[in-house]
Amino acid sequence: LTDHGNMFGALEFYREAVRHDIRPILGCEIYVAPESRFKKESTGAKEAAYHLVLLAHDYTGYLNLLRLVSLAHLEGFYYRPRVDHELLDQCNKGLIALSSCLKGEIPSLLLHGQREQAAATAAWFKETFTDNRFYLELQDNGLSEQKLVNQGLLDLSSSLGIPVVATNDCHYLSRDDAMLQDVLLCIQTGKTLKDPNRMKFSTDEFYVRSPEE
Repeated sequence: LTDHGNMFGALEFYREAVRHDIRPILGCEIYVAPESRFKKESTGAKEAAYHLVLLAHDYTGYLNLLRLVSLAHLEGFYYRPRVDHELLDQCNKGLIALSSCLKGEIPSLLLHGQREQAAATAAWFKETFTDNRFYLELQDNGLSEQKLVNQGLLDLSSSLGIPVVATNDCHYLSRDDAMLQDVLLCIQTGKTLKDPNRMKFSTDEFYVRSPEE
C-alpha cells in the first residue's frame, strides 16, 4: 500500500491482510522537493514536488517511513507534504525505493530530455539506498510518454547496474472502476464531469492487474 504523501490507511490494510493470510507490504508514495524541503517557491503544485515510492523492508524501515512522512508534513509542506534528498540520506535504512511513475524525479528528467541529469540522479539514489535497495520502475498504462521513459530507464539500468521492477500505478481495483474514479476526482477537486479542463486520467489502465497481465 503506497498512498500519496500519507499512511492513513496502513493500519487497516495491515490488519485486513493478516486476517486473510496475505503478507502486507507497507509503504508510501512520498513527495520529494526539487531542492530543499524548506524552499517553498514554485509556479504551482506540479513543480513543487516529484514522486518516489518507498517500501518498508523491516521494522527499522517502517519507523523511518513514519519519520519521513511526519517531517514531510511538519517541515516540507508546500502544496504537498514533501521530503528532500537530505532527509532521504538520513532516514533510508530499512527502506526500498522505486523511481515511481512519470512524475518521479528520474522519469521527469528523461521525459524532458535531460538524460545526463537523470543519470546523475539515478546514481545518487543507488549510492544512497545501498545493497540494491533502489529500483528503476517500469510501467505501461497505455501512455505514449511512458514508452519513451521506459526505454530511458532500461538504458540507465544497463549503464549504471540498477535493477528494474515492473509495477502498475493502481488507483482503483478493476478497469470498470475507472468511471467511479473520475467522479471521485471531480468531487475532490470541486469540478464537474462536464468540465473539459478538470483533472482526469487519460486511460482506464490504472487498475490492479492480474498475474497474467
